[in-house]
Amino acid sequence: MKIAKVVLVTGASSGIGRAAAAMLHDKGHIVYGTSRDPARHDLPWRMIALDVTDDASAAAAMQAVLAEQGRIDALVNNAGLVLAGAVEDTAIDEARRVFETNLLGVLRMAKAALPTMRAQRAGVIVNIGSLAGRVGLPFQGLYSASKFALEGLSESLRLEVAGFGIQVVLVAPGDTATSVVDNRLRTEASGRDSSAYAGEFPRVLARFEAEERAGSPADGVAMRILAIVEGRAGGPRYVVGPLAQRVLVAARAVIPARLFQWGLGLYYGLRR
Repeated sequence: MKIAKVVLVTGASSGIGRAAAAMLHDKGHIVYGTSRDPARHDLPWRMIALDVTDDASAAAAMQAVLAEQGRIDALVNNAGLVLAGAVEDTAIDEARRVFETNLLGVLRMAKAALPTMRAQRAGVIVNIGSLAGRVGLPFQGLYSASKFALEGLSESLRLEVAGFGIQVVLVAPGDTATSVVDNRLRTEASGRDSSAYAGEFPRVLARFEAEERAGSPADGVAMRILAIVEGRAGGPRYVVGPLAQRVLVAARAVIPARLFQWGLGLYYGLRR
């Protein structure tokens, strides 16, 4: 008999988070989703307020789940922010905002969940990374950097908490057809004609957006998350998405770095 798990999914109002919350809910699990403004969303699972960039908000969201259920079996760290623009055109405050959400937001939620998971001697934390956390992409440097950092955080945390019966798993999706295309932020300087990258940036961004709109359905990522939460997949990392992109990530391990970067630059039409 399958036991219903208590699962908190951050960023559950759209995209991968919403697909994962819906699938977990449909399978009989007790799902709590989060959003900055939960009242705006009429969904069949419980929505609670959360700003992952705020310490008190992270603690309060976890406490709301524990107050009602007395346990937390799985945390899915999905909330994220995508910023486009040249590295040189990225203001420090813009970079800080990306890391506050994509890395420190995960840290806040993990710190909120781990004391209870340790006491239970059971639990799973699923961190949603990206193929951009395996391959640095032009004009998404800060996003890539935050997801590269999440890879390292996830690996370290997995080693530290395994002795308490807790699993940490990273899921790295490739292009997924979600609202990320419409929600992507751009650095303020990237829109200026004075930018040294004004010619290349719009062209590369248009390619990103076309590939994302044609990406894999979010349900594919949700199925992997469901398998992890239900204990049917316990590896440290899963790459999900279009076959060509999964091959690209695998190829990086065997292709000389200089050749690999040359190929990426050629693909995106960058000056050489």
